[in-house]
Amino acid sequence: MAANLAKVREAIDDQAVRLIAVTKHATNAQIEEVFSLGISEFGESRIQDALKKRDELPPHVALNSNWHFIGHLQSNKVKQAVGNFALIHSVDSLSLAEEVSRIACQKGTTQSILLQVKILADDSKSGFTKEELRKNLSTILALPSIKVEGLMTITPLTNDVKLWHDSFSGLSTLRDQLNREFSISLKELSMGMSDDWREAIICGSTMIRLGRAIFGN
Repeated sequence: MAANLAKVREAIDDQAVRLIAVTKHATNAQIEEVFSLGISEFGESRIQDALKKRDELPPHVALNSNWHFIGHLQSNKVKQAVGNFALIHSVDSLSLAEEVSRIACQKGTTQSILLQVKILADDSKSGFTKEELRKNLSTILALPSIKVEGLMTITPLTNDVKLWHDSFSGLSTLRDQLNREFSISLKELSMGMSDDWREAIICGSTMIRLGRAIFGN
């Protein structure tokens, strides 16, 4: 894992890219090891798995790390997610944003979120279309107890580097357009996983979500 991390860090170099270690297939011993190597942000796609792993980690790891929810968030799981994750990457509809806001208000907390966008036509992926996001963004930004930090996307399941580039550059362009059109300052672009993260960095990613590229197969 140390060698894997070194390769990623060499590619990131001095760019402002946050590395989210995806722990889906990682043991707690592996999580502790990458923490000792300087990684303190972890991503999980299942709420219960994240909470269990965090609870079983040594206190010095659990208290000094941030957990990100990166999976599809069902509305009936929002109550479990809000307040337990530093950032929810996958708010993919107005109704889900409203539910996150409602639960955050109930809990007396502010939940940071990213809005998931489907840049390319892909029925297998969740997310706002660009048109839907423009239509609903003002409403979402006005919701109490949530903070929209930026955008997230997942590329289609392909090895076509051009499609990766089109998806990532499209999200980066959309973020910049929205900042101008709505006079806001969305910063984060969560894009790039173990197969396509290098292209994501080229296109301006601020967060890459890596599992296999860190922990191996």
